[in-house]
Amino acid sequence: MTVTTQDAAESVQLVVLDMAGTTVADGGLVELAFDAAARGLGVEPGSADHAAKLDYVRATMGESKISVFRHLFGDEERAQRANAEFESTYGKLVADGRCEPVPGAREAIERLKADGRRVVLTTGFARVTQDAILDALGWRDLVELTLCPADAGGRGRPYPDMVLAALLRTGGADSVRRIAVAGDTSYDMIAGRRSGAGVVAGVLTGAHGADALRESGATHVLDSVAELPALLADAAGETGRPAGRPETRT
Repeated sequence: MTVTTQDAAESVQLVVLDMAGTTVADGGLVELAFDAAARGLGVEPGSADHAAKLDYVRATMGESKISVFRHLFGDEERAQRANAEFESTYGKLVADGRCEPVPGAREAIERLKADGRRVVLTTGFARVTQDAILDALGWRDLVELTLCPADAGGRGRPYPDMVLAALLRTGGADSVRRIAVAGDTSYDMIAGRRSGAGVVAGVLTGAHGADALRESGATHVLDSVAELPALLADAAGETGRPAGRPETRT
């Protein structure tokens, strides 16, 4: 995509990054954990009901998982049971070593910080699962703040709450236009645009493809979060490029 506004070219001060699919590669653990949750509520694998529910899970990657289960199972008690089973199963898979950093992700975060940008990690998972991922990767001290939907009043993506909570909790930018959001799902893009972030970057290492990311408001589509530090430096003229010159990426 092409940078077309001066606002987007301003130096980004705060970067809000998604975890699973963006900075963390989990190899399809969401679907495995969903299968366990669905079986716990009597949804038979291979059934039409299971296929329809799995399609919805795929379409809403990035959304708060409890919100997904509320939609799928209706009443709150069933949704909470499904969510508890999902989070428990996902946590066990993570503890068994079934996730790893997206190649270059840690280095990208470290470069963003070295460039003077504040970095926050966000997720649609519950806090217990987010912490399990951080522990498995040794990322507890990598960034100053991590957020899940409960930390932002309970609403996850596509609402902008976690992005805005990152701004309020860190005081890391003097304008929402100086925030960059990066994620792998349409919901990440919608949340970023709703927050007013100047850069909303989709990455192709997770759930959704380039067309879906662009249709949901991505200002840029990158192969990987590893490309984000250079993009932000280039867009702001921090590597010799005049600020505001159009930049096109895949």
